[in-house]
Amino acid sequence: MRKRERVATDPDDLGARLEERIGERMAANPEENCLWWKGTWWTRRRFEEEVARCAESLRASGFREGSRIAFFLPTSPLVLVLSVAAWRLRGTVVPLNTRAGHEASLRILDLVDPEGVVFTEDLEELHNAVANAGFPVAIASPEGPLPPLRRLEGKTVSERTPPAPTDPSVAVIFATSGTTGNPKAVPISHGNLLDNTRHTAENVECFAPGNILMNVLPNFHTLGYSVCGVLSLLFDIPQVLLPSFMPIKTTLEAMEATGTTFLVAVPTMLSFLLGAIAKGEAVPPSLKHILTGGGKLDPELDRRLREHLGLAIVEGYGLTECSPVVSCNPSLAARKLGTVGPALPGYELQIRSVEGKLLTLADEGVLWVKSPSVAEGYFRAPDMTAERFQDGWFNTGDIVRIDEDGYISILDRASDLIIVGGFNVYPQEVETVIQEHRGVRMAGAVGAKHRLTGEVVAAFVVPEPDNPPSQQELIRHCKERLAHYKVPRKLEFVESLPLSATGKVLRRELRKMAGVIGA
Repeated sequence: MRKRERVATDPDDLGARLEERIGERMAANPEENCLWWKGTWWTRRRFEEEVARCAESLRASGFREGSRIAFFLPTSPLVLVLSVAAWRLRGTVVPLNTRAGHEASLRILDLVDPEGVVFTEDLEELHNAVANAGFPVAIASPEGPLPPLRRLEGKTVSERTPPAPTDPSVAVIFATSGTTGNPKAVPISHGNLLDNTRHTAENVECFAPGNILMNVLPNFHTLGYSVCGVLSLLFDIPQVLLPSFMPIKTTLEAMEATGTTFLVAVPTMLSFLLGAIAKGEAVPPSLKHILTGGGKLDPELDRRLREHLGLAIVEGYGLTECSPVVSCNPSLAARKLGTVGPALPGYELQIRSVEGKLLTLADEGVLWVKSPSVAEGYFRAPDMTAERFQDGWFNTGDIVRIDEDGYISILDRASDLIIVGGFNVYPQEVETVIQEHRGVRMAGAVGAKHRLTGEVVAAFVVPEPDNPPSQQELIRHCKERLAHYKVPRKLEFVESLPLSATGKVLRRELRKMAGVIGA
């Protein structure tokens, strides 16, 4: 592993800012490749020129210190250019999900109250809805330039008061999913991101200099925005930008054309990759590393990737509130399959009971973390902040086990715990066992209400089309590997599972499907 040269001034120095560190990197070697888009490599010089143009357009639109700019953009050069430009004006960016729906989009925009909103031209209906709500808007191509923000005028346009400024130390505000319909947003500071990207780059092998990263995750999710986009700019890793992982053929062609050496993915993407390989697609030999996060890695998926590609997966773990990386297996040689590795340097860990009682690190329980990477709370939501943040500690909501070497195993979300007759059942354990069967492509497990035991396990299974198992076969498979109370009492085959935009199984939707199982 090549040693990374540290920056002249530590990024965690008080008052350090992202645009300053990125500017230093760009100025050091202006003719080196920075990012690839639609068949062309951008040099650092070109990136800097585009940032300067974008900053001038923002300034002309009235963007100032403390302003927020929201955008509905695919993963593309403009996401990074706009971010650095806004930071140079001491403002904040808000990446948003293009597929969230009009109502949800307007709710989160009302919460973050941006100075303006940027769209691509294919989002005309959403653009019109946001413009009529009174927000200044602009339509831009994914590579720029950014035109001036303009406010619509007319009887149907809502009047909005000028937005109150944000603390200029806030770099980005992420909208994140919650258990209720109310919008939730996480303000991440320059210090949070500088701390997290530095420790990730210095402690995870695939971020060593000389690698080329495939940046294909959605930018409204912090794994794509921070770990792929921002980290690459800060640590001299050329990145290949694609607006989507699908179609996979396009992604593989881009890997081949650019010599991509590693991919950051969510587990669902890897299932699609294996499906493409089964249909004859070839993975370029330059690909050496796969880093996965955003959901538990199925060991069977790792086995199949090793079998078909000779590639193993390094698994990490993070949350939006942690900027996002909490832990990661540092390398293939040092990984422990089934764990998410040790915590990054700078993290303090606690294990507490679901009720909040402090336990020992040897106990299973809810993980609480403290670090310079952790946000201070939720945006304009003091009650919500008080529920999860206490004296600098953050409640991850995840039930974990930590081994003697400090490697963390994620057992499940505390909110997803199934209690069968007083016994705890972790859905991920059930899902892992089901997915070990060669006839299963994907599985989701939840608790279904039961009149006698309170809950029982209900499982929804996507079978492999060429070799689907029977229900009896899968139940027998589970009985051989699980305690009796963990075996699904309801097992249903489905064509697909409800997934979030980042590929996570939406268990709240599965719970609706599970309903109540009789005594």
